[in-house]
Amino acid sequence: MTSVHATAIVDKNAKIGADVTIGPYCVIGPGAELAAGVRLHSHVVVDGNTSVGERTQIYPFASLGHAPQDLKYAGEENRLEIGGDCIIREHVTMNPGTAAGGLVTSIGERCLIMVAVHVAHDCRIGNDVILVNNVTLAGHCSIGDHVIMAGLSGAHQFVRIGEHAFVGGMTGLENDLIPYGMAIGNRAHLAGLNLVGLKRRGFTREQIHSLRNAFKMLFSSDGNLKSRLPGVEAEFADDPNVMKIVNFIRDGEDRSICTPRQGHDS
Repeated sequence: MTSVHATAIVDKNAKIGADVTIGPYCVIGPGAELAAGVRLHSHVVVDGNTSVGERTQIYPFASLGHAPQDLKYAGEENRLEIGGDCIIREHVTMNPGTAAGGLVTSIGERCLIMVAVHVAHDCRIGNDVILVNNVTLAGHCSIGDHVIMAGLSGAHQFVRIGEHAFVGGMTGLENDLIPYGMAIGNRAHLAGLNLVGLKRRGFTREQIHSLRNAFKMLFSSDGNLKSRLPGVEAEFADDPNVMKIVNFIRDGEDRSICTPRQGHDS
């Protein structure tokens, strides 16, 4: 049964699903959609055209769906879409999209968004992503499935982070990070593959060995990344994991890729 605390303010046009819990002093706007089983602990604001998926929990002082922090935004209809089974902790802010980015900001399923994380306009976050305390995403970032960004790290606008990648604490990421990669430093460099994450997620020894060999070929000292890409593609054409890295780099066209420091080994 849905429960709304007496101190909460819920607009009559908001769509509230079954078994939703809205705690003390929450404010829910007319464009909000809370799916079945959503729980707002207290002092949560859900504004704009914001949808929250089933069983997602949102903790005190989170602010979701207010206007983008973009001076070009002129009041266009936009959306913030949050998937099911997410945990959104205290003081998180998430903004909807802008006309330049498709008018939608989206967060996938089963994401853990920790204290004081900011997700800016037009970001696209995949499934099973963990953003640790005080992570900051600028506008238009794309975050793949199973990515972990450690505390106080941040991504520059338009940065892409491939699936299963790891961004170390206090890292400033200004270039795209390949799938399975690990970035650390200010400004960030590619510190190898996210081997710990791959092992935890059940990648076999053979799969990891193949990824390491492809990594060494891609980021060797001879030539440049663009010239080495066809050789890696030819040698690992039947390896879907390596091809995700190859396709990620190709899809970025002329975007800069986060690379190792000279002499670094994976």
